[in-house]
Amino acid sequence: MKKFSETLLALLLPLTFVLNGCEKTGNNAPASSEPPAGMVLIPGGTYMMGSEDARARPDESPSHQVTVDGFWMDVTEVTNAQFREFVEATGYITTAEKKPSWEELKKQLPPGTPEPPAHVLVASSLVFTPPDTPVSLDNSSQWWSWVQGASWRHPQGPEDTIEGKDNHPVVHVSWEDAQAYAQWKGNRLPTEAEWEWAARGGLDNPRYPWGNANIKDGKPKANIWQGEFPHKNTLGDSYYATAPTKSFAPNGFKLYDIAGNVWEWTSDWYDADYYRVAKEKGVNVNPTGPQHSYDLQEPHAPKKVLRGGSYLCHENYCESYRVSARMKSSPDTGAGHIGFRTVKAASE
Repeated sequence: MKKFSETLLALLLPLTFVLNGCEKTGNNAPASSEPPAGMVLIPGGTYMMGSEDARARPDESPSHQVTVDGFWMDVTEVTNAQFREFVEATGYITTAEKKPSWEELKKQLPPGTPEPPAHVLVASSLVFTPPDTPVSLDNSSQWWSWVQGASWRHPQGPEDTIEGKDNHPVVHVSWEDAQAYAQWKGNRLPTEAEWEWAARGGLDNPRYPWGNANIKDGKPKANIWQGEFPHKNTLGDSYYATAPTKSFAPNGFKLYDIAGNVWEWTSDWYDADYYRVAKEKGVNVNPTGPQHSYDLQEPHAPKKVLRGGSYLCHENYCESYRVSARMKSSPDTGAGHIGFRTVKAASE
């Protein structure tokens, strides 16, 4: 059984974690707009999306000019309490709570991949399970486990609960789950361009939502990993896993946890070559990303873009709490460090 489980995890993990300019702002919302509950107005503006500094990964460049209209955005990531309200009102069942369909799963895998046994294809999700000693950082299966019974209600597995964590961000939500919640609220998921613009908080080309100061300088700025990843967390920010929303100072647009805590789904498909195409286009107004997903590393698996990093990000491992950092994952993926927030047009 262990061998089959490890085989399935080896198949699933690649689908999940392969993990300069002048900015101008302007508020194009009606002056009489009242803020929707729990949301803040992000003014429209123009900026250079992406990054070309030494810390940037290849898919963060080239930088290209983007203009976005104003929009409302959730002040915090969607919480357990908010998601529970949705589930109780609709009876919704998340992806992690359903038995995986082999017919759907194999579409994302190389042809000829053998079907796992039935006892492996069960309702499960990815849970962070750290090793006891230092390990090579080139194999994430060493700290992720495919845990039966893990879900938004049971983040660490069937014995774990979210009791007392109403104001923590909901996790183990797939893109499909996030999309369903957003539609129920009358909102939508942010485009990648909207998300990055909002994360910058009105600053001129910052590296992080708070500016360019090293995250180690001063008091904790976000919920990330301190110590040695993945085996030792010194809890410098007081949190091992998720932190309650609003535990850290907001950025310039009054958004909390836009860096760290949990990864956030966007509406865009992922294509590593998209930024080059956008750069050649020159003018990108309210871009919605590529029409289709393509990842050269896994061409069979369509993927959506996630932003913001999580409580597992470390400066020597991923440092994805940078405003330009990106992650890609299949829409049916859930994990213990994936959540989301929603937006709606400023005119609504």
